[in-house]
Amino acid sequence: MRKLSLLPVFFLCASLQVTGAESLITGYWLTSDSIVQIEHCGKDLCAKIEHIFVSEDIDPESVLDTHNSNVEERSRPLIGINLLEGISNQFDSSNSFKGGTIYNPRDGKSYKAKLQLHDNGDLTVQGCVLFLCDGETWRPLSVTVNPDGSHSAVLKNIAQSEK
Repeated sequence: MRKLSLLPVFFLCASLQVTGAESLITGYWLTSDSIVQIEHCGKDLCAKIEHIFVSEDIDPESVLDTHNSNVEERSRPLIGINLLEGISNQFDSSNSFKGGTIYNPRDGKSYKAKLQLHDNGDLTVQGCVLFLCDGETWRPLSVTVNPDGSHSAVLKNIAQSEK
């Protein structure tokens, strides 16, 4: 009888752990050349480019998706593009996602996606072809909207990520 009475507690704890991880992935992320916002879009996750780092003489909103393999989409701005497709907003037991695709604006192609949320709050994002994967680590940001409408961003978990 004790095993049966502990079973609901186990499932409750397991679901709280996964729910906590899911809430950690939503928000703003610093990538190597942009700021991306991950949010729930229905039953899936989406990751929209919010800002692109370019030289001061270039308007970030004027940067186009020029490498897109679909010629018709090469004239769209990179800001606002969703990088993730078909990724369930449910983590597995190792705080990772496998499945769905990730779009790489650098080469205009989509790849099988692998995302792994680490204990320090960082997110490893990879695109894979067969068994070969490449990617980068995204760092979580805390973004504030200022009274003048501008945005300020600071890295979360600075002390943990510098260890």
